[in-house]
Amino acid sequence: MDEQVEITTAKDAADHELVLAFGRLQGAANRLEYILGRSLERECGISHLTYEVLLILGRADEPGLSMRAIAQEQVLTTGGVTRLVDRMAAAGLVERVEDPGDRRGRLVRLTRKGAETAVAASRVHVENIRRFFLEPIPPKDRERFAEDLRILSHSARDELPRLP
Repeated sequence: MDEQVEITTAKDAADHELVLAFGRLQGAANRLEYILGRSLERECGISHLTYEVLLILGRADEPGLSMRAIAQEQVLTTGGVTRLVDRMAAAGLVERVEDPGDRRGRLVRLTRKGAETAVAASRVHVENIRRFFLEPIPPKDRERFAEDLRILSHSARDELPRLP
């Protein structure tokens, strides 16, 4: 799959095996995001992005995370994260607290409702992941597939510029 093929026409470009493989990866990710995101909205009342932020905060130690840390994890602008956290705070899922290491800073952490929502949403999400992500893959290939995705994710993450 890694042979050097000269691309001289639009058809060559569209039919190139690496272009096709990456397109399939993107298509699968987009479709799964849609399917799993709709399920979270329908069954738990939260968006997939909100769910991801709940998970990021669930992994964080006390006293919480800065907006910048959340933005970096989600590859969002700090303005985008601020608006999202505002909505999450209004819904009672997170709260802003003083940063004990920086008297001017504020951190974000889960509320009890946010932690409970993360647990309930994860139960729904895990079942959907099993159904739509794992079941189509032969059982003997699942572990290797998951490891390959981890490698790709970390490699891509390492190429991203760090926020100032």
